[in-house]
Amino acid sequence: MPSPAFNPVIIIGGGLAGLSLALRLAERGIGATILSKSVLDEGSTRYAQGGIAAVLGEDDSFRAHIKDTIEAGGGLCDRRSVEFVVTNAPRAIRWLVERGVSFSRRGGRARREFHLAREGGHSHRRVIHAADATGAAVEVTLEQMVRKHPRIRLMENHIAIDLITSRRTAKRAAKRGAGKNRDCTGVYAYDLRRKRAIALPCAHLALATGGASKAYLYTSNPDTSTGDGIAMAWRAGCRVANMEFVQFHPTCLYHPHAKSFLISEAVRGEGGKLVHADGRRFMPKYDRRAELAPRDIVARAIDLEMKINGCDNVYLDISHRPASFIRRHFPTISARCRELGLDMTREPLPVVPAAHYTCGGVVTDLDGRTDIGNLYAIGETGCTGLHGANRLASNSLLECLVLAESCAARIAAGADAARKFAPPPQWDESRVTDPDERIVVAHNWDELRRCMWDYVGIVRTEKRLTRAARRIALLREEIRDFYGKFRISNDLIELRNLAQVAELIVRSAMSRKESRGLHSMRDHPKRSARAARATILSP
Repeated sequence: MPSPAFNPVIIIGGGLAGLSLALRLAERGIGATILSKSVLDEGSTRYAQGGIAAVLGEDDSFRAHIKDTIEAGGGLCDRRSVEFVVTNAPRAIRWLVERGVSFSRRGGRARREFHLAREGGHSHRRVIHAADATGAAVEVTLEQMVRKHPRIRLMENHIAIDLITSRRTAKRAAKRGAGKNRDCTGVYAYDLRRKRAIALPCAHLALATGGASKAYLYTSNPDTSTGDGIAMAWRAGCRVANMEFVQFHPTCLYHPHAKSFLISEAVRGEGGKLVHADGRRFMPKYDRRAELAPRDIVARAIDLEMKINGCDNVYLDISHRPASFIRRHFPTISARCRELGLDMTREPLPVVPAAHYTCGGVVTDLDGRTDIGNLYAIGETGCTGLHGANRLASNSLLECLVLAESCAARIAAGADAARKFAPPPQWDESRVTDPDERIVVAHNWDELRRCMWDYVGIVRTEKRLTRAARRIALLREEIRDFYGKFRISNDLIELRNLAQVAELIVRSAMSRKESRGLHSMRDHPKRSARAARATILSP
């Protein structure tokens, strides 16, 4: 087990990206410490319903998966990244199967063939899944392995505060190339149980903290999705890319007690229709693929239909399929709906779009390496260019798996994998006091998320973005003042990160004078050839 004083590798985040990276490293004989801000399974992975996209069917091909991904990405996907992830997908699935993940089979467990679902934007059935709770099945399996592994150390209920970096000497900087003049040497973390900050040194650090959809008032994500990794990397000196492309999932259950419960993409893949209260379908007039169009098209169509008709929601109806089929394919969704007094086998479900996935993130290569030495970002935290302007359904868990493997291989190949740095300075609280008005944090948290929802949502305008930029600037000033005077808390740490990520989203959105993928501008409704490039911001 790694020493508490020094860690060969620290992984921040306990979702699929973090767990699979830790296991991949352990298989290579390298110890890792996982920092999780809550209990290990309280990340976005657990709530992923649909599945993992991979070419597994005989009628499918890498070429088709690549084409679907690039088409969904609105012309901004990095083709090398797409080809890398797609071609490594079947091997990643085999790795999960070999570790005991029980995916759904055709005709039940006795059959050898996996049941493959089809989701929006896919030309073939290629989404391998565990009924409608794939994320939970994967998370539970890998978590059990991680908890038992002697090379993996867990530090639950620890939230990262900031990265620790050291400046390279001129000689070492020249060897690493221009711009890479810093190494990551550790992280400051806040122990939520002991209410104290600690310094954790390491040789390598991987950010696997997920996305930042909690920046919006309505989201399908758990409370942990506060953009921590993106914000910390930016403050440390890393570039970020494509932050304007925030994916809104089209179909979250609209119910006062549902807490943005997701209705899987696979429901539409198996024949679910989007309708109004009177049963009228509307998707065919927006796209030839109707309900199977990519998420950006479907979310915008729902948003527009709600505005045109003055309604609070639309409906997703799969009640025309046999009840046994619905319960077999969607046991988790149907059970949760029954708890809320809804029967999806007999009636349509009320749905609305909600912030779901951060397509942008920390700029990385295909091994997860960032602009800072020994610092990696994988999963939703990083941006390899795979998703472009819009993520294809079920490519997210896939990216976690593939990048975890390549990142582990890169760390293992590093000549300085065990090199220790000078101990970092301890956290200094000598000039701060206990906060006098904690309500300030709660008010700023609420105001920030409402501002993002109202002005930086599914459809944007230059006027709305300008308003958002002004308000976020004022909020960030208040947060900086509060952060500099008072002792930290988990709420303050997350608010500081969310405000930083919100500012990056707005800056990126203001710079893109067109409509493309998930970025829809009323002032600039058409796609521009001059804007066919990634939005990259530098600190």
